[in-house]
Amino acid sequence: MFEALGNRLTGVFDKLRRRGALTDADVQDALREVRVALLEADVALPVVKDLVTRVRERAVGQEVIRSVSPAQQVIKIVNDALVEALGGGEGDDGKRGLDLNAPSPIPILMVGLQGSGKTTTSGKIALRLRTRERKKVLLASLDVHRPAAQLQLQTLADQAEVTGLPIIPGQTPRQIAERAMDVGRRELFDVVILDTAGRLAIDEALMAEVADVKAFVKPHETLLVVDAMTGQDAVNTAKAFQEKVGVSGIVMTRVDGDARGGAALSMRAVTGAPIKLLGAGEKLDALEDFHPDRIANRILGMGDIVSLVERAAETIDQAEAEKLAKKMQKGSFDLEDYASQIKQIGKMGSLSGILGMLPGVGKIKSQIENANLDQTMLKRQAAIISSMTPKERRNPDLLKASRKRRIAAGSGTTVQDVNRLLKQFDEMSAMMKRMNKLGQKGLMRGGLGALMPGLGNRRPF
Repeated sequence: MFEALGNRLTGVFDKLRRRGALTDADVQDALREVRVALLEADVALPVVKDLVTRVRERAVGQEVIRSVSPAQQVIKIVNDALVEALGGGEGDDGKRGLDLNAPSPIPILMVGLQGSGKTTTSGKIALRLRTRERKKVLLASLDVHRPAAQLQLQTLADQAEVTGLPIIPGQTPRQIAERAMDVGRRELFDVVILDTAGRLAIDEALMAEVADVKAFVKPHETLLVVDAMTGQDAVNTAKAFQEKVGVSGIVMTRVDGDARGGAALSMRAVTGAPIKLLGAGEKLDALEDFHPDRIANRILGMGDIVSLVERAAETIDQAEAEKLAKKMQKGSFDLEDYASQIKQIGKMGSLSGILGMLPGVGKIKSQIENANLDQTMLKRQAAIISSMTPKERRNPDLLKASRKRRIAAGSGTTVQDVNRLLKQFDEMSAMMKRMNKLGQKGLMRGGLGALMPGLGNRRPF
C-alpha cells in the first residue's frame, strides 16, 4: 500500500546519505520533498503540515548537525513522526487489535459504506476470535436492504466454523440485533458480531439506522470498515461516522492493493479513532493487527521482520519443519521436501508481500514484480512435482529425457520448465549442504537466492 510513498522517501534519504555533513538548507530541501511525497500519497493537508512541522522542529539545528550520522538522524526523526501520525509513539499503551475486556456476550458493531468489505471483515474477525482467542462467536447480519446479504454472512460463518444467526424474513435491523443478543446470552456466546447495512454514500437514513441499533445494543466495540483504495474518501467517510455515530476503531481493507497509503496516515489525526486491523487479502485469514511502528518501518524501507516471524509462526507446521530440518542435516533433501517447502511458503501469503517485509527489498521491488513469482513460479513448480511419481521425487537422478517429456505433458509445462526446476533444486540442495558446514552465515548468503529463483543471478544486497 505504501510502495509509491516509500520509494519517494527512500530517494530523498538516499540523497542525504551521500552527503557527509548536512546544513540547514539540506534539511529544508529534504523536508520540501517529503511534503510533496506525502501530498502525492493522498495524506490530508492538515496532517502533512503537522508532520512536517514536527520533523522540522527536531531536524533543523544542533541535534542533526552535530550527529555522527546526520542522514540517519533525519531518517529516525521522520520515522518517529510517522509513528506518531499513525497513532503510536508517546502515550501509546501498546494494545493492539480488539478490546475484549467486557462481560459476555461482547457486542461488536460493524459499520461502513457498501462495498468497503464490511461483511467479509465480519467473517475474518469471527475466524480470528475463534482460532486465536478461543471464543464462541455468533455472527448476525442486520442488512435487510442488500439482496442475499444475510445469506452471504451465513456462508462466511460456515467457512469460519462459527454460528450464524438464523434468518427470519421481515425483521427490522433493531429486531435482529435484539434477537442476536438474546441468543448470545441464552446460549453463552462470548462475542456477538453485528454486521449492519451500508449505503453507496453517507445519508441520514443510514446514520439513523446505525445510531438506533447502537443505542439499543451499546456495543463494546464499534468498528468502521473503510476501503484503503478510496484514498481521501475513506478519511471523509471515517470523519462522518465518527461525528454522527461514534466509532472505537477502524479496519482498513484492501491494503494489499495499490492504494497510496495516505488514508492510513490521515485516519488517526482526522478522526481520533485508532486503526485496529488491516485486511490484506480476500481469504478469511488475511487479517492483521495494525502496528504503527512496523508500518512506519515499511514506509521507510526498513522492512518488518517482526511481522514476518509472527506470520511464519502462525502458518508453518512446526512438526513438518522439524522433520525437514532433520532431513537437511542428513543431506537427504528431496523433491517431496521441496514441494512441502513450496506449500509452506504459499500458506504465508503473497511471496512478493513476504519479501517486502525484508529490509532493503523495496529497492528491487520492480525486479520481483517482473519475475512474477506469485502467479507463475510456485504454482508451476508444484504442478511439475505433482506430475512425478513418488520414486522420481525421492530420486531426481532418474529423470531422463523421456520422463521429463511425460512430466511436462502431465503438468501443462515444457521440458525447459522441468529442467529449470531441477537446476534450482540442485542449487538448493547444494546450499543446504553448505549451511551444514558454514552455519547461519551460509543461510544468510544462500537462503534468499533459493527462494527467489526468478531473479536469476542478480545480487540485490
